[in-house]
Amino acid sequence: MTPEQFADLISSVTRQIAGKPLDKPLESELNASFPADGEVFESIFSACRQGVEDGWMCNREAGGVKFGRVVKAGDDTHGFSVDVVEMDSIRGPHHRHPNGEIDMIMPLTEDAKFDGRGQGWLVYGPDSAHSPTVSDGKALVLYLLPQGAIDFSKT
Repeated sequence: MTPEQFADLISSVTRQIAGKPLDKPLESELNASFPADGEVFESIFSACRQGVEDGWMCNREAGGVKFGRVVKAGDDTHGFSVDVVEMDSIRGPHHRHPNGEIDMIMPLTEDAKFDGRGQGWLVYGPDSAHSPTVSDGKALVLYLLPQGAIDFSKT
């Protein structure tokens, strides 16, 4: 799996959601169309594990969080950027999502949760903010950001 192949894989998701409001109905649609036990979710999860192992994904680290922007926002991903983080029972830096954020939660340990949620999809609407937190173990989290927009809080 290369970064280019990964962008092609994730475009199967972004193609379906392009132009839709980032809200709870979209979260429900993602969980129904790309369920955690489904082929697309499993393919993306496997590609993320392989990308981390190969060293081109989550290849930066700060404050105990491994991270990296895998794909810049562009036509290939329908205007979404793709970031992936690896977190192990840790709270990440507070930030705001000017255009919203879509999270694909991939537990690496069975009970791991991201912002209190297990494996699956979580959608934050425009202008939402949080300190991303993985509890009860280790997880990969893929972030889809419309136009790549994210504002980290000054501390």
